[in-house]
Amino acid sequence: MTGKPPYTVLLYYKYVRIEQAEQFAQEHLAYCKQLGVKGRILIASEGINGTLSGTPEQAEQYMSDMRAHPLFSDMVFKIDTAEEHVFKKLFVRHKKELVTLRYEDAELDPNVIGGQRLTPKQFHDYLQRDDVIVLDGRNGYEYDIGHFRGAIRPDVDSFREFPEWIRDHMSELKDKPVLTYCTGGIRCEKLSGLLLQEGFKEVYQLDGGIVTYGQDPEVQGHLFDGKCYVFDERISVPINRTDEDIVVGVCHHCGKPEDRYINCAYDPCHLQHICCEECEAEHSGHCSDACKTNHAAQLQT
Repeated sequence: MTGKPPYTVLLYYKYVRIEQAEQFAQEHLAYCKQLGVKGRILIASEGINGTLSGTPEQAEQYMSDMRAHPLFSDMVFKIDTAEEHVFKKLFVRHKKELVTLRYEDAELDPNVIGGQRLTPKQFHDYLQRDDVIVLDGRNGYEYDIGHFRGAIRPDVDSFREFPEWIRDHMSELKDKPVLTYCTGGIRCEKLSGLLLQEGFKEVYQLDGGIVTYGQDPEVQGHLFDGKCYVFDERISVPINRTDEDIVVGVCHHCGKPEDRYINCAYDPCHLQHICCEECEAEHSGHCSDACKTNHAAQLQT
């Protein structure tokens, strides 16, 4: 027995120019299939963004092979462990943008424009200042299950809504220092550049995102309340490893504190909502009485 967890989870990205990105995506899919990993990997001409799971040996081989490629020799991998695969399938897809923003006012190349990077310790120190604005760079439903204390909740359902939302809700704050953060860091690469392009004077980004912050041995996730939403079968992971155990989410049905997401059992809806175990049983996993009724009718046909 080696004592190793059965699976390793890798989270990574890099903004780097990839020529013939669509062909590269096809080749990378074939490579990943041969290696036997599962996950979700996006490839664009501007770079790569991925989360995958595999055995410790597969993960080590993947990191070694990627770092042997001249474009990814300095790739930073965030490493976690799991008792099973955190993905059911493998997806490697070519996209126009790694994170869809569709910002037409300027090209936001993170290698050219972006906020000043802060280590977890620096970010932790900035969080305790009275003069800073803390902006969550994720979607509202991600914020609802966990966020940094005092952070602004963006009323957005997709990343491309940020430019308009910022103009509508933050235009009076351009002289304030702004801290941005997201799950692994990739969205803040673009969000911090967007803020600078929109006229904000002092912009910072949490280097490595919430995941790195939670793994840092010095800060131990302090000042992050709730859990971090992740885009795999785990749905959420703990971040704050101090004695604080604050649940910020509330059950969709009864309103009591809860930090677990489920999908509505009625497939045409499939709404992901926070739900306690009692209400999941009471409502048979449905988000509403209408979905419960429609599902029952569907089963009878």
